Amino acid sequence: MNKHPATLALSIFLSLFAMAGQAADVNVGKNQSAVCQGCHGSEGFSAGPMFPNLAGQSRVYLEAQLKKFKSGERPSPTMKSVAEELSEEEIQNLAAYFSSLPSKSSGGDAALAKVGQEKAAMCMGCHGEKFQGNGQFPKLAGQRPQYLIKQLKDFKTGTRKAGHMNAVAQNLSEDDMKALAAYLGSL
Repeated sequence: MNKHPATLALSIFLSLFAMAGQAADVNVGKNQSAVCQGCHGSEGFSAGPMFPNLAGQSRVYLEAQLKKFKSGERPSPTMKSVAEELSEEEIQNLAAYFSSLPSKSSGGDAALAKVGQEKAAMCMGCHGEKFQGNGQFPKLAGQRPQYLIKQLKDFKTGTRKAGHMNAVAQNLSEDDMKALAAYLGSL
């Protein structure tokens, strides 16, 4: 049976409206975040230097990463075991919660940060003018320097896959990575 174009348009509109009504719930995400707190802290500021800060990270980015951990596309035995238990709604709620939290600086060596500032312009195109992230691209400002160095090394070796980042990392020396991480962590 063919529907009249106006009826079809109304059906599509109503289904989109119904999906919008199922918005993620920050408070539910906060309650679900207990399992995350051991590594990522109670307010999204990581408990250790090798874990990323989640506070203030883009909701789009957090959802995408949890889905990648769940599918195994982004390898991490710890994160896979957590993420594979999450429903789509739980992923959305957790992402909404962590993205709603205020972020803060992780600090970093001031002299090294000054050197890193000069090199950081290459990161602005994807990560934003103030490194606050941009949708699918993560917020780098305030991340733990040790965590950032590890990620850059993983991009360079191909352990972590992300097309453009793999290419960018090829051109970074270990000193470049340390300087960039110090600068970004200091923001």
